[in-house]
Amino acid sequence: MLSRGLPSLYKSATQISQVVAGSNVVKPIPTNHDQAPKGMAKTGTPFTETNSLAEYALARVDDVINLCQRGSIWPLTFGLACCAVEMMHMAAPRYDMDRYGVVFRASPRQCDLIFVAGTVTNKMAPGLRRVYDQMPDSKWVISMGSCANGGGYYHYAYSVLRGCDRVIPVDIYVPGCPPTAEALLYGILQLQKKMKRKREGQLWYRK
Repeated sequence: MLSRGLPSLYKSATQISQVVAGSNVVKPIPTNHDQAPKGMAKTGTPFTETNSLAEYALARVDDVINLCQRGSIWPLTFGLACCAVEMMHMAAPRYDMDRYGVVFRASPRQCDLIFVAGTVTNKMAPGLRRVYDQMPDSKWVISMGSCANGGGYYHYAYSVLRGCDRVIPVDIYVPGCPPTAEALLYGILQLQKKMKRKREGQLWYRK
């Protein structure tokens, strides 16, 4: 009985089907994962295969803007605790973050990235939000370390914010206590990949 039920259960679990609205026809989802869905290229964006010349031009403008942004990232020096030491370590000659175009700035009005490196207390949370609001668009946030991600070692303290994402939106989380300079550098590389996929012009055109 068990051997007879398992194959049917496996068959129903693997052959996922979708029912076309308004009919009883059942179309199985294709199992070939190499083919992208209709209207989407292998890059995963639905905006590359289009017949609109204006949308194609905006796509190329987006590519140029994204290339410039990810090649000149200006982060804000916002070190709060021991994670800031590793952030300074990444800026030292051993890892040399300048080769990726990452240059620290002292004013939030000149920055497009903020490292939240360390423990965010409840008293610091309004200041963090104020600094984030002063940054020009488009702006990005990297949460560095366990304390910034979710409170960390001080998660149950009455005065500690349990994650900076309760105050500002976070794009990249770098785990660790504290994370190494290599981990933070990897987080910057992941942020550059996210910048490459940004399609603001095309989304504006499709509104």
